[in-house]
Amino acid sequence: MSAAKMWGGEPFWGLGFEWDPQWMLTERQKALQAKLIELCQTELRANAIESDKNRIYPRKNFQILARHGFLGLIVPKELGGLGENHTCAAMVVETIARYGCASTAMCYTMHTGAVAAALLRHHDNPALKDILSRIDKDCLIGTLSYSDPETGSHFWYPISSGAEETKDGWHVRKKASWTTSGGFADWYIVQTTSPNFNGNYADLSCFLILGDEASYDPASWNGLGLRGNQSGPLEINKVVPKNRLVGPVGDGARSNDEVVDPYFLLCSSACWSGIALGMIDIAKAHTTKKTHKDVGMRVADYPTIQDYVGEAIIDTNVVRSMDFLIAKALDDATNNNDWSIHKDDVTVLPRASLLHWLWQLKFAAAKNVAHVSDKMLHACGGTGYKPELQIERYLRDAKAGWVMGPTNEVLRQFVGKASLLGFEALDYWNTSINERVLNNEIKKMDADGKRALAERLLAEANPSAMRKTA
Repeated sequence: MSAAKMWGGEPFWGLGFEWDPQWMLTERQKALQAKLIELCQTELRANAIESDKNRIYPRKNFQILARHGFLGLIVPKELGGLGENHTCAAMVVETIARYGCASTAMCYTMHTGAVAAALLRHHDNPALKDILSRIDKDCLIGTLSYSDPETGSHFWYPISSGAEETKDGWHVRKKASWTTSGGFADWYIVQTTSPNFNGNYADLSCFLILGDEASYDPASWNGLGLRGNQSGPLEINKVVPKNRLVGPVGDGARSNDEVVDPYFLLCSSACWSGIALGMIDIAKAHTTKKTHKDVGMRVADYPTIQDYVGEAIIDTNVVRSMDFLIAKALDDATNNNDWSIHKDDVTVLPRASLLHWLWQLKFAAAKNVAHVSDKMLHACGGTGYKPELQIERYLRDAKAGWVMGPTNEVLRQFVGKASLLGFEALDYWNTSINERVLNNEIKKMDADGKRALAERLLAEANPSAMRKTA
């Protein structure tokens, strides 16, 4: 049995450590967890209320985290970071979301994804090394900008973006529909089509953009939940120096599969589990204290409430166990998050082989938190409907999980299609021809329709010859 969980010198009012998988953590990680719980109790949780009420970006919380080295959590020790692994990253995000501020947890998830993208290709890049070495000292918040207004949750398809090589560096053009921390981050990792783009949307590149090089409108952000994370539109139209290219030209797809998606899916799933646990904590505190005087029973004494809470704990622990299991697999595949394995060979991509497990994780975590949020509101009754109990804020934050890209609709189709037809059938960039469908449609045509189609296809295939004939 783990030591008692404390909250400001008193026993914690929610679930104790006996309901947490503490065996997954090292002693150092348990100490980091305890420090985070303390920071949540003293400062982060109160700031969450302010962020939610007034749509205030949680920079104060990031400054607190930076003072204790958490912005450099996965940065190697030789660059001044804590040198921690995937398991610790999942624990940190879950802890912040559960005890402190979900907006901060989501912004931290995006920060960690940006750090991972930088670390993947930092070895020979002084601009990336400079930021990584000052990340906590100067509280340098990073984020990812991968979305596109034309393709929605298919964020891997940047139709509205591009880059060209110039004599002074790279002219980066980026339009993003959603960028967490947009306008508030100190640095961005952005993805565009590669320089010399020839129509192949699988040819992607990544660039480092500094905060003052992006245009944004913070006032346009007004979300249902996660109201502090400032996920508004962002635009970049800037020539940046040559060393702002992150990795080689055309490295974007590798970077996405190896670090951006794995860290985002792992940590955002931990955020959803943290929100679910936070709601269970509040429900426990409320239902064990609230008494119905007419029957002399606490709300927690009703079997229905016990069923609600029991099912919520079981389902949430199934999901978070999957999160930590995949984190352990990522740790094992990377020599415990050793970034030196990527130094000399850009084709070393051990995390990418686990991506389909992370798709399943995100779907399960987002589905679970949506269900738990409803049931914990039901358990708390009318009091839960009031903002004072704070369960209402967690509920709104929870609803972002399902629709955050890749949406759960996209992910369940990915898994179903890949399992039935093979991974190549996913066809991210819409380049494969479905001959079964094509042949079936052609069969429906009469002779005149087929001739008209043939003539149109010949004209498209050889336009100059058709012009001469005409």
